[in-house]
Amino acid sequence: MKQTTKMSRAVSQLEHIYNTLNADFFEGGLPVPIITVQSKPGTYGHCSVAKVWQRPDGSTYELNIAAEVLNYAIEETLDTMIHEMVHLYCRENGIQDTSRGGKYHNGRFKAEAERRGLTCFPCGQYGWNTRPGDNLIEYALSKDWNEIRIGRCTMLPAIRIGASGNAQIGAPTMGSGKRPSSTRKLVCPCCGQSVRATKAVNILCGDCMQQMVEAE
Repeated sequence: MKQTTKMSRAVSQLEHIYNTLNADFFEGGLPVPIITVQSKPGTYGHCSVAKVWQRPDGSTYELNIAAEVLNYAIEETLDTMIHEMVHLYCRENGIQDTSRGGKYHNGRFKAEAERRGLTCFPCGQYGWNTRPGDNLIEYALSKDWNEIRIGRCTMLPAIRIGASGNAQIGAPTMGSGKRPSSTRKLVCPCCGQSVRATKAVNILCGDCMQQMVEAE
């Protein structure tokens, strides 16, 4: 599978992903934020409360993907980005989607998140959290986006940050702190070409006519 290993290309890819998600899930109605990759130990990402960036055509929001999770499976990146885009949508449309100082994601957040294909689950004092379901994995596969293979190794992520800019949804990690991907990678033993699938499949490499094997 194609991989992104340079930060400049990673940010460019995130910008492209945002624009695509905006068109496909929000009817192109969201403002274009500044996409950043900053170290946010213990979190997956955030969307700023206010329009904190200035540019010639006006001010805009900041949407950050934590450097610690940048190299997670692409469906995790999509889930985080859509999660933050839901906060941005609610802010732009006067929907109160959080309470308790921005920490509790309420039923309005859940409804808007599920409208965009996210899978929500209850997370105690933080309300509703999200995780990628099979539909989002299939969406990621259909776009054939590169896997981003650079990430900062610091504190393992545990929570998401929403539009308030305060710590919000708890997303408890498993074992190493990283949720296992729902996809599997298959590689041609001859040329190294790879693909991803959501279930066990038998695939031949079209160039080598060799059966692909699941990567370790």
